[in-house]
Amino acid sequence: MVALQIRNVPEGVRSALALEAERRGQSLQAYLLAVVTDEARRASNPFILNRIPMQARGMQEADEGAESSAVEILREVREQRTAHLLDVVGRRPDGP
Repeated sequence: MVALQIRNVPEGVRSALALEAERRGQSLQAYLLAVVTDEARRASNPFILNRIPMQARGMQEADEGAESSAVEILREVREQRTAHLLDVVGRRPDGP
């Protein structure tokens, strides 16, 4: 396995992550490994979805907009998750 290091993490972000790890009964290391693993798994979702024929998913023939809308939905969900985490620590990406 390799080691990852993240520099310049704000104290509030670190504290929020440590609290979530504690709430789940995990060490910070175990919790962050689960978060990173889950994110890596999700990163391949659009690729996988594009490879599965629409008929195999039980869907009607889709126009080109369907693929991009799936990607848009994933992007929006990730942005909402990021906004929620930033709200938890009282920070916004564009401000203090």
